Amino acid sequence: MKNLLLALTATTALSSPLLAQDLEKDELTFGFIKLTDMAPLAVAYEQGYFLDEGLFVTLEAQANWKVLLDGVIGGQLDGAHMLAGQPLAATIGYGTEAHIITPFSMDLNGNGITVSNAVWEEMKPNIPTNEDGLPQHPISAEALAPVVEKYRSEGKPFNMGMVFPVSTHNYELRYWLAAGGLEPGYYSPENVTGQIGADVLLSVTPPPQMPATLEAGTIYGYCVGEPWNQAAVFKGIGVPVITDYELWKNNPEKVFGITADFAEENPNTTKAVVKALIRAAMWLDENDTANRMEAVEMLSQPEYVGADAEVIANSMTGTFEYEKGDKREVPDFNVFFRYNATYPFYSDAVWYLTQMRRWGQIAEAKPDSWYDEVAKSVYKHEIYLEAARALVDEGLANEADFPWDSDGYKDATPAADIIDGIPYDGRSPNAYLESLPIGLKGEQKVVGNEIQG
Repeated sequence: MKNLLLALTATTALSSPLLAQDLEKDELTFGFIKLTDMAPLAVAYEQGYFLDEGLFVTLEAQANWKVLLDGVIGGQLDGAHMLAGQPLAATIGYGTEAHIITPFSMDLNGNGITVSNAVWEEMKPNIPTNEDGLPQHPISAEALAPVVEKYRSEGKPFNMGMVFPVSTHNYELRYWLAAGGLEPGYYSPENVTGQIGADVLLSVTPPPQMPATLEAGTIYGYCVGEPWNQAAVFKGIGVPVITDYELWKNNPEKVFGITADFAEENPNTTKAVVKALIRAAMWLDENDTANRMEAVEMLSQPEYVGADAEVIANSMTGTFEYEKGDKREVPDFNVFFRYNATYPFYSDAVWYLTQMRRWGQIAEAKPDSWYDEVAKSVYKHEIYLEAARALVDEGLANEADFPWDSDGYKDATPAADIIDGIPYDGRSPNAYLESLPIGLKGEQKVVGNEIQG
């Protein structure tokens, strides 16, 4: 039996597209946070795509985003499911300094903003309704503004949660608040709370702890990925008011992050990892997302997300429940491969950098060329396309599914696809910042508790 197993192993290795001896490192440990958008990692493992590339992968859940980032930088993790802002922030030296890159974007959309039942009841009179009596979506933060003012008049700070200072969730929550006329606060080199001049005070809460923190009354709402918005609905403690798909149609979300040193020292291994992740993303979206329920069962296992399958399925299968019983079709709530979701576009990186500048995490004005240079130093589409080409050559992917001729920038997002009606063009970051009514622009900077310039 042992000889048979050895023979089978040898046969597999010989037939594998990339021979095991070509891999610089074949035993890898990847980190993730318990969110549904870690799905490409789980699928690549469970479907055997890592093994097909000769990779022996261990997946390890991490306590929070900082622990995860430190693990990648310190080498305890070879790579990880990351917030898109993390490689960018680390590379420019905001927080922990290290050159982190991404050769693979993990998904589009996938987040929501939830408020407590009490806040929802106070918002409802400010929200127009459809003919069926249900609230009209998308819901603007203008409906929240009178509630925030009421709390202020009562001497109560209005607290909301997000998952990390450079998270999509921080920037999306800030975007929504600012689009409704509320100041979400600024950062300065001396004050990294992000609460300078804020109408709404934002603070960090790890994703799985969001519902409990809301229920305890420590925060009145939060922005988080799934399944932690739908968990609030199932627990009967909160109401999601908007998804990020409604905030910005097909916005970029998580990335797969590795150190630049790892990619340089292990080019074949890096390519093999990206091949496996592309295949996983394809599986998640193929045949009109026919595999999603299988993915839901996979993710509900305790070693992955560990939430009830019913809760995960609420968003992963193309619907989203707002209030109990108000379940609506949102077929693109989770996108893993469609719309070139896995391609690491420079314009995605630039958007995150503009938001860092908008709220003072980037303290000084930068020329457009700086945004382009940073994007290109972190988002590595050349690695991605090399992996994609190998999959096409092996008959495992279709040529037409990849943007071979892209310069790395998406076409501008039209005004109609963003909640405040302000278009976004990654090629013109400073013009974009100037177009936003709330936030730093030009040579402005935060000095003490005020904006100067």
